[in-house]
Amino acid sequence: MSQNKINELLDDLKLLPNDPHKSVLEIRNMFLKTNPHLFEKVMYGGLTFHSSAGLLAGIFSYKAHISVEFSNGADLPDPEGLLEGGGKRRRHLKIRSFEDIKNKKTAAFVHEAVAEQT
Repeated sequence: MSQNKINELLDDLKLLPNDPHKSVLEIRNMFLKTNPHLFEKVMYGGLTFHSSAGLLAGIFSYKAHISVEFSNGADLPDPEGLLEGGGKRRRHLKIRSFEDIKNKKTAAFVHEAVAEQT
């Protein structure tokens, strides 16, 4: 996917009333710093991250929150029960404020998810 599509999506986030741009950039940087070999695409209306093994995760902006979706989230250690979802594989974090990024241990989940698939 071209960098133009990614930049367009990020620019569009600046126009939304809940201003998810800063939070999305913060989470995006977590993925890219954890593994600079990940590649990103605009898919399903959000920003997705892929490794050579396939789709790893995505960041999606909704009216009241940002969802950080982990493709194999059911395998991630979550002793505090922060991940949501009851599907077979996928789990997500709902980020409602910039502080939630830290409070919901987003960096640790990103690190674990990337480590599992790379």
